[in-house]
Amino acid sequence: MHWLFLGAAILFETIGTTALQASQQFSRPGPSLIVVLAYGASFYLLAMVLKFIPVGIAYAVWSGLGICFIAAIGYLMFGQKLDLPAVIGLAMIIGGIVVINLFSQSATH
Repeated sequence: MHWLFLGAAILFETIGTTALQASQQFSRPGPSLIVVLAYGASFYLLAMVLKFIPVGIAYAVWSGLGICFIAAIGYLMFGQKLDLPAVIGLAMIIGGIVVINLFSQSATH
């Protein structure tokens, strides 16, 4: 169940960061409100996850997947280009998350 909470925390963080871009530096009230609510929900769920998963592992997964999702959303929704080094770096982040989840004794399953 804690992995579902972590997934939801990542989802809300991704929504919040997407809304942050859409808020145009907090000049648009609708997206700005979404930023605050989504980040609030994300941090609350992340805090709940920390009862079961060590903070370093939880944060690595939360931030790593958030980075990758935001890069994809930036590319798809906002036309932000990714060059080869960026794609390689994102692949390395995903690889690190896979290694943590498959091989680390610190990650609870």
